Amino acid sequence: MTLKKISIAGTGLLMALAGAAYVYRADIGLVVMAVLIAPGHGFDDVPPPQAPDYANPNHWAALPDRQDLADAVPPGGTDQQADARVDVFFLHPTTYVTSDGWNQPLEDDATNQSTDEAVMRGQASAFNACCRVFAPRYRQATLAAFFDQNGHGPRALDLAYQDVVAAFRYFIDELNEGRPFILAGHSQGSRHADLLLAEQIVGTPVANRLVAAYPVGFEIDGSNGLPVCTAPTQTGCQVTWNTVGPRAGALFASPANICVNPLTWAADGAAAPHDLNLGAVNFDGDASYEQGAADAQCVDDGRLLVSDIRSNRYTQRPLGRDNYHIYDYALFYVNVRQNAQARVEAFLAAR
Repeated sequence: MTLKKISIAGTGLLMALAGAAYVYRADIGLVVMAVLIAPGHGFDDVPPPQAPDYANPNHWAALPDRQDLADAVPPGGTDQQADARVDVFFLHPTTYVTSDGWNQPLEDDATNQSTDEAVMRGQASAFNACCRVFAPRYRQATLAAFFDQNGHGPRALDLAYQDVVAAFRYFIDELNEGRPFILAGHSQGSRHADLLLAEQIVGTPVANRLVAAYPVGFEIDGSNGLPVCTAPTQTGCQVTWNTVGPRAGALFASPANICVNPLTWAADGAAAPHDLNLGAVNFDGDASYEQGAADAQCVDDGRLLVSDIRSNRYTQRPLGRDNYHIYDYALFYVNVRQNAQARVEAFLAAR
C-alpha cells in the first residue's frame, strides 16, 4: 500500500472515529476495533452468502432432538427438554467479528464453533430446564455493521433479520406444533427479537402462545408493543437489561430503555443485594455456580448497574471498561433459569 493510500485510509479512520466519539466517549477502544474490522468493500460489491434452509438441521445451532451445547447444565441441574411442554426460540448475539464480509456465511465453521461454545452453552442452555431449545443459525451481521456510517451496516443487519423471520416462520409452521414458547436472545439477536415482536408476534394469534420474551443486552424501549414484566411470574411480557459497572462508558445508556432487574424481576430502581443472586455460571471454567456473585440495580440511564462482582471468573471487558455485556446472562444464570421455569408454570396453570 502506498503512503498516499495509507494517508487516505488514516483520514477515513479519523473521520469515522470523530463521528462516533461524541456518543461513545468512554468506548473509543470498541469503536477503533469496529472500524479496523470493517469489510473493505461495500455491501453490494460482493454477493451475500447463500441463504439458510431451515429444513436442514445443520442450519440450527440448537435443536431439542439432538445432542448440542444448548443441553449443557451447571452441576446439580438437569436438561428437561425431553419432557418440556414449552419451546424457546433463541437468537444468538454477534459472534462474527471479522472484516471478511458484512454477513456470516453459514459454512463458517470457526464462527459456528464460537456461537456454540460461548452462546449455546453459556446462554441458550439457561432455558433447557423449562423448554425445548430451538436456535437458528443466520447470516449475522459482522460487529462493524453497528458502527458503519455508509449504509452498509444497516443493510447487513436487514439481511440477518430476513433470515430470523424465515427461521421463526419455519419454527412456528413446522416445529412448534402449536405449543407455548419463549422468545429469547442477546445483543444482535435481541435487536432482531425486538423487530420480530413488533412485526411478527404482537397483535397476531401467535402472541397468545408467547409465555414471555427475554431480548437481553440491547436497547429495547418498548416500542415493539409488548408490555414490560414487573413481577416474577407475569406472562405475555418482556424483560431486558444491559449490565455495567460504575465506570462504564455510554454504550446502551438511554433513559428510554427498559430495565428489568434479573434478581427481583421488577422494573423499578430498587437495589437488589448480592444475596438475591442464586448463582452466576461461567461455562469457560468448571461450570459450578457462585451464589452472590453480583448485585444489581436498574438506574436512571436505563442500564443495570452492578456495583461489585465477587468472583474472579468475569474479568473480560471487550466492550470497554466496566462493560459487562458479555456476562448479561452469566452473572444471573441461575436466576434466569429459575425465572423461565416460573413463568412457564404460571402460563400453563392459567390455560
